[in-house]
Amino acid sequence: METRHYIRFCIYLLVGSSFIWLPGSCLLDDSLSTSSQVADSPNSNSNSRSDNIFSPTKKFVVQSYYDRYTKLIDSDFGSFLSQEVTLGSCDMLPGNHDFVLRLSVLKRDLIGEGSHRRVSTLIKFQTQQSKYLPKLVSSSCEFIIIERLPSGVFADPFELQRLVQRGVFNEIAVFGDTNLELPSFLSNRSAVEIHLDVDPNILLQPTDINIELPLHARYQPLNESGYSTVEFGAPDILMRCSTKENMETHNCIFKLTNDDADLYDAGIVWRIPSGKVAHAYLVSTVTFIAALSSTLVIVFSSLYYTKSSVGKDLKLS
Repeated sequence: METRHYIRFCIYLLVGSSFIWLPGSCLLDDSLSTSSQVADSPNSNSNSRSDNIFSPTKKFVVQSYYDRYTKLIDSDFGSFLSQEVTLGSCDMLPGNHDFVLRLSVLKRDLIGEGSHRRVSTLIKFQTQQSKYLPKLVSSSCEFIIIERLPSGVFADPFELQRLVQRGVFNEIAVFGDTNLELPSFLSNRSAVEIHLDVDPNILLQPTDINIELPLHARYQPLNESGYSTVEFGAPDILMRCSTKENMETHNCIFKLTNDDADLYDAGIVWRIPSGKVAHAYLVSTVTFIAALSSTLVIVFSSLYYTKSSVGKDLKLS
């Protein structure tokens, strides 16, 4: 009886695989890749807005963004950084503190080939003399680098956590669409937030940091050229410092702009291999034949096993 049910299951599998892999049934075009970019308005609900007000003591900046928005949209994120994060979040530098630390050089590069590459970022800083500099030197500081990934590219959270365990980064987290299996036309954008501890004494002299972020390409829509192109913007670079005075903790977080920096390939481009439309029918046909052949092998093997078992039972009886 169990063998009969197993054979029936194999036949259902044969029919199902024939339907799924029917030549031409898996053709997809760019029209399926469009999705509406809907985000919660910051003014849509005053109560929820007050509950999700950014605090410089929160561990991850991007988490505060996703507490209020459903998707990563550059205009919303830019407004969030300028209006919520850096504006009024510094209580130990009451004046204009943007001149304390200046971004002097930003250089970007793509390392590797194919669908698994690393984004290299070289950042050089230059300190400006200020009466607030001694306060920063006596503080506990960290750099926060936010990489807003383009559509079609993702970071593996498990791979990044191994880098944290090896001491490459202090803290790192991925926000947004973290489903690693979705193709690009069914996924949303994501962001990676990297934390690096900083010795405040380095603020007394020019310094630089170099990071490499491993990234992976999602399956791309069919394309005539065989490649899809994604472009990276410059990362968001912030600095957060905290100090204790009179048993109270004072926090400061501000964004470093690249207005006066020397930029080298800040907007890098990644050409990701993709399937060609001209090859779609051939690939579908070969896949269909392979699935059908595998299913038939399973069915015939089951029938042969059943006959062998019946023959042995008859001999024993």
